[in-house]
Amino acid sequence: MSDCLLIGAGGALGAILRYLIGLLPVSPSNGFPVKTFLINIAGAFVIGAVAALAAKNAMNPRLVTFLKVGVCGGFTTFSSFALETEQLMEKGQGGAALAYVAASIVCGTAAVFVAGRLAG
Repeated sequence: MSDCLLIGAGGALGAILRYLIGLLPVSPSNGFPVKTFLINIAGAFVIGAVAALAAKNAMNPRLVTFLKVGVCGGFTTFSSFALETEQLMEKGQGGAALAYVAASIVCGTAAVFVAGRLAG
């Protein structure tokens, strides 16, 4: 039960951070969802660093759960990513949608890799 409370607290923190970043006045004229993109890349970086530190037993397992499942789970957002991709396609911006998907996958994976190397 205590793990559930820990994850819930982390999830709330992550969701609040995501909401606050969403309030930033950033709206590129081409409609590219830059805020969700940056949120997901930052979350990938954090989870990569946490995983690398956890693998070295350099972090308390409860802190790892709080950060990976709670904060990163509440902060990053696959559902917004999917919705924004669909919205770009509906607007006839297939190229931007493809760029968004490709950049999200490549940059997110790279962020986990880089964070793991820096923390490892």
